Parts: sequence; structure tokens; C-alpha cells
Amino acid sequence: MSAPPLILASTSPYRAELLGRLALPFETVAPEVDESHLRGEPPTAMVARLARAKAAAVAAARPDAVVLGGDQCLDLDGGILGKPGNFDTALAQLRAVSGRTAVFRSALCVLGPGGTAVGSEEVPFAVTFRALGEDEIRRYLAHDRPFDCAGSVRSEGRALALMERTDGPDPTALMGLPLIAASRLLRAAGLAVL
Repeated sequence: MSAPPLILASTSPYRAELLGRLALPFETVAPEVDESHLRGEPPTAMVARLARAKAAAVAAARPDAVVLGGDQCLDLDGGILGKPGNFDTALAQLRAVSGRTAVFRSALCVLGPGGTAVGSEEVPFAVTFRALGEDEIRRYLAHDRPFDCAGSVRSEGRALALMERTDGPDPTALMGLPLIAASRLLRAAGLAVL
């Protein structure tokens, strides 16, 4: 019997690139989920809720598939820094993290065929940012344009130059799809990752 199809419930090119590293065939489907933060919702709860909601939205339309949903935010002392969307918000976010430590919260949820729960995980990844000068923040934003990245950090670009140090169990968590956890969850769903 063949394995069910794998669907990434995301339109993020960064998540698709990361999942592609596992060399599993997959397709991407936009989850069409409201990603608004709920008042008083802690960062860990928000990313877990949104990862589940994205997976569930796609699983409802594709009950034949294994669906992987994910979400990420930057947690700065319990405050949520999401995708900035524009230059001014990105500038404010990077000013806020300058010289401080913040935690990227990346959550995953995997649903099996029929929407059956396989598992979910939240993977933290701490980043200590250097004291950032205004000019270097502006140059980084002009070059990388990280307006679709949590906390205005596009780690696939020059963002590592903004950092003093990092600490986390999986370096791909910084990029929004922790592959160690994803591999574990996909194996639990019956997919042959290796």
C-alpha cells in the first residue's frame, strides 16, 4: 500500500524550502486561516493554535493526506513580534530587539488521513541580538526586505549578522520549520523520512 500524500499547509517559500530538504514528495496548499493574535494569548499558545488551525483547514479539504501545519513568532518578553508587513514596523521591531534576547517560537502540527491527530510540538530558539545601529538596521531592511518574516528576521539572508549568539535544539527552528521535530512527527504519521 502506498503512503498517503504529504501536504504542507503553508504558502511560505521558506517552509517549503526547508521541507524540501527531507526529499519527501509534497505539495503546498494555502490554509486560509485568520492568523490574528487573540487578546491575552501567550506566544506559545498562539503558534500552537495557528499550526493546528492551518493543518485542520487543509485536512478538511484533503482527508486523504498527511498534513503538516506550522507557525512562528518572535517572543520578546512575552510580547509577540510577527510578520511586520512593512518597513516602518520592521524598523520598530529591530529597534526593540537590539541588545536583547528574544525567542523564536516555532510550532508544528501533523494530522493524518481523515484529520486524525498525529502530534504537535513547539520548538524554541533563542537569539541574542547585538546592539544595533540605526544605519545598519536600515541597510539590512533595504537589502533583505524581511517584511514577511517573524520579527523582521530573514535568517536565510543577512540576519545572522544582527546576532550575537543563538541557542536552541534545532537550527532550522530559527527559519520557521524545525526539521528534527517535523521528521519525528512525519515518521509517527507513517511516512518514511529516510
